[in-house]
Amino acid sequence: MSNYKILFLDIDGTILRPDDTIEDSTKKAIKEVKQQGIEVILATGRPLHEIYDIAKELSIHSFIGYNGAYAVYKGNSVVKEPMDSFLIEKYIQIAKKHHHEIVFYTHEKNAFLDMESPFTKEITEKFHLQQNIAFTADIVKDILGLTLINVDENETSLYDQEGIHLSQVNVDGLRHCYDVIRDKVNKGYAVSKVLDYLNLPSECAIAFGDGMNDKEMLQVVGEGFAMGNGHPDLFAYAKHKTTEVTNSGVYNGLKSIGLVK
Repeated sequence: MSNYKILFLDIDGTILRPDDTIEDSTKKAIKEVKQQGIEVILATGRPLHEIYDIAKELSIHSFIGYNGAYAVYKGNSVVKEPMDSFLIEKYIQIAKKHHHEIVFYTHEKNAFLDMESPFTKEITEKFHLQQNIAFTADIVKDILGLTLINVDENETSLYDQEGIHLSQVNVDGLRHCYDVIRDKVNKGYAVSKVLDYLNLPSECAIAFGDGMNDKEMLQVVGEGFAMGNGHPDLFAYAKHKTTEVTNSGVYNGLKSIGLVK
């Protein structure tokens, strides 16, 4: 029997291809590890209310969302860490001054500063976001995560804050989008909390990711895999490098440690 007990999977660029489909080899790999009693958890920057179709397709029932700000294990809340209201208000001022857009994620909705902006429409179409509303001040205390939109690389320093770093969204066509990640609340933090909740050591955990928002997650597990299509800077944080999401990356990674045939 395998010593591995739990598998954390990023979504975009890891299990989901650029054409928004999941390879048959990925589905096969997930099914095989589940048959061995290994828990499978989706770990994404996306809001959880927008991933349930993917979860249903893969029969997965536990999640980390909002880049680690919220984690649910089989219906039980393990992590819930809303963002600081003062930070939210400061970022809104910066975005409005420099003609940037922001999408804020609550537990149930995606809130935009400008619903009619072409950048808003682009990201809602790219990620198939359905639960969209205009931002209002009364949701500030409920925001679990946010993504900056239409921010040039030389403008990212405008959002520099202690305890915060930006992670470029590693999705084709969205070069000027950045997830706002808290140093102390990220995917690695949430993975550690889930492992504590289940009383599991890090050595029995596996994780796959492709973006810089996955680096903390890959560092806290026993077997961290960076996808072949991953951000170039991510490979330094991963124990392993597998093939691309379009070339059986998850399957080949799990095969390399003897979990699938």
